[in-house]
Amino acid sequence: MILLAAGLINRLLGFVPRIALPRMIGAEGVGLIQLVYPFLIVLLTIIAGGVPLAVSKLVAEADSCGDSAAVKRIVRSAMTVAVTAGMAAAGICIVLADWISTVIMTDSRVHTAFMTMIPALPLVAVSSVWRGYFQGKQNMIPTAFSSTTETMVRIVLTLLLAALLLPYGIEAAAAGGMLGLVAGEAAGLLVLWRQASIERKREGPVSSGESESLTRLEPSDRKVYRKLFGIAIPVTGSRLIGSLSYLLESILTARSLVAAGLATAEATAQYGALQGMVIPLLLLPGALTYSLAVSLVPSLSESAALGDWSGIHKRLHQSMRLAVVTGAPFIVLMSLMAEPICLLLYGDDSMAGMLRWLSPIAIFLYMQAPLQAALQALNRPGTALFNTFAGAAVKLALIVQLATRPELGIYGAIIAIGVNIVLVTLLHWISTARLTGFRMLPMDFVKVTAAMIVMSAVAMWIWNRRWLPADSLNLVSSGMAGVLVYILLLIAMRLIDRHDAARIPVVGRLFR
Repeated sequence: MILLAAGLINRLLGFVPRIALPRMIGAEGVGLIQLVYPFLIVLLTIIAGGVPLAVSKLVAEADSCGDSAAVKRIVRSAMTVAVTAGMAAAGICIVLADWISTVIMTDSRVHTAFMTMIPALPLVAVSSVWRGYFQGKQNMIPTAFSSTTETMVRIVLTLLLAALLLPYGIEAAAAGGMLGLVAGEAAGLLVLWRQASIERKREGPVSSGESESLTRLEPSDRKVYRKLFGIAIPVTGSRLIGSLSYLLESILTARSLVAAGLATAEATAQYGALQGMVIPLLLLPGALTYSLAVSLVPSLSESAALGDWSGIHKRLHQSMRLAVVTGAPFIVLMSLMAEPICLLLYGDDSMAGMLRWLSPIAIFLYMQAPLQAALQALNRPGTALFNTFAGAAVKLALIVQLATRPELGIYGAIIAIGVNIVLVTLLHWISTARLTGFRMLPMDFVKVTAAMIVMSAVAMWIWNRRWLPADSLNLVSSGMAGVLVYILLLIAMRLIDRHDAARIPVVGRLFR
């Protein structure tokens, strides 16, 4: 719930630049940023993709045994790996920047933005270790505070720098947006470093014997490195497939749209609308699924070590039910009210059709993160890797086949993305069920579906009446009324009960 609160704040705050940037630099400028961003994601996945989970898992295991020396070895070893990888990646990017921006990219104007994002690589590498450490300690507050700080600094500086550099052209404005991202990562790292310093003071000084052992390489260090790489490499591989898929998707989609007859600038603008405006709306409820995924890893790892399969089933059922229940009302609103939502947020409803097509598929997206976290926590990262690879291969093949057709265009890419989401989630579900014997209760889905239908009717009835003078007010009122009816129905059907409410921090005591 702590991560959820921070995640919701970050997602909501994150919509400030999502809304303001298209109005400021247009879909074409957003498209330039979206062409660079997949490269950044791939590089960050390579240098830090599996590090937080590996550190979290190993720290949780060592901490449960009270082995503080092992915890320090884990953090030191992980920091060495992360810093080395971050600096090496930054150096390679500087050397290859011209080639990447002129040969691989579909639009050479991304060069300045690409160079601007390079300092983020070592910053994120170091942050990933500290986040993994605090999550392994099951202390989610530093991670939440750091991510919120990063988001706030990024938003302010992204908009400020993009506005200041806009007179110099769209290319410069896009670079300003990326520079704001780098500044946000630096601020987030500063928060984590400060919290780590406080923790070290609280734990007291290191003994002379322990300090001496930590300054030389011992056989136990090699064991830590083997464990780190044993967990991090498969997890990184799984995430790298997703990141490379994202990168290839950006390249293939832009090239396919050009092949379908669009000009390069128009192809960049359409892809920018899809990835910079539509997908972020779909990912808004993902704040919860991300929080569930992060907290599931140490929890399931501990239950698996104790052989507590009933506890594993309980945690999985709680996570999946929460993912479905919280994602469902967003799907209803985005499907029924795509045009007014896009018009309100972006001042343009041309991408509303994309949102309406992808909204029903989003329920699978919300279930995907907890299922993947379960496979990783239960020592099956290779299975998650294969499932992700299969989905990515199908998606890229479909993009080439469908997006090149003039009658489909960008909707060919949307179909491919939807197929990928459904396929990967179903494969994760089958793998988790075979591994744990976990089964979702069919009546849960029936109840949620019934509540969604009633919510749809209520929201549309209020929207069609247009009682308030502004469409934005009518949209908010119909959405809030629909969500209220949805929650009341969940309570009536016992999908939410007093025990669920009692787990919520602060306000939970009212239901105990």
